[in-house]
Amino acid sequence: MKTFSKLTLIAVLSVFFSCKQNPAETPEHKAMVEEHKEMETSHETMATEHNTMKDDHQQMVDAHKTIENDSIHLVIEKNHTILLAKHSDLISAHKALIEKHAELETKHASGEFTLEQMTAEHESMKTEHTKMKEEHQGIATEHNRITEEDKKLIKEDQEKTTEENSKKIK
Repeated sequence: MKTFSKLTLIAVLSVFFSCKQNPAETPEHKAMVEEHKEMETSHETMATEHNTMKDDHQQMVDAHKTIENDSIHLVIEKNHTILLAKHSDLISAHKALIEKHAELETKHASGEFTLEQMTAEHESMKTEHTKMKEEHQGIATEHNRITEEDKKLIKEDQEKTTEENSKKIK
């Protein structure tokens, strides 16, 4: 009878441990992996837009070289530089968030984090990601406003210069 009891216990334990699901195969983990891919896509978009902003800034600086001692343009350029630095910091923070999220995936898949721990951390990171996307959008909007303002002022300066030149000719 002892042998039968031991075999039964071994069989029950074997069934229990063999039925334990791989954490990486849970629907929650798979959903987290999909959301991680979305975060990476958002990050690529942000980084691409940041490069565009840097290009716009260089064009702005180049255009300002043709304008003599115009303090308004220098202020716009300075504000744009500050905005680019803020956006660069945001890009770095978002990259760190994505790396932290990838680590969370690994820890959950290995069983180091429970489903509850993974879910709580993931929700916190999703919230942080959403805030960063909103901040990015605000920076992009401000970048567009500064760029348009600068273009408008450059156009006005060009028109003023053309008008002054035509008066000199007469």
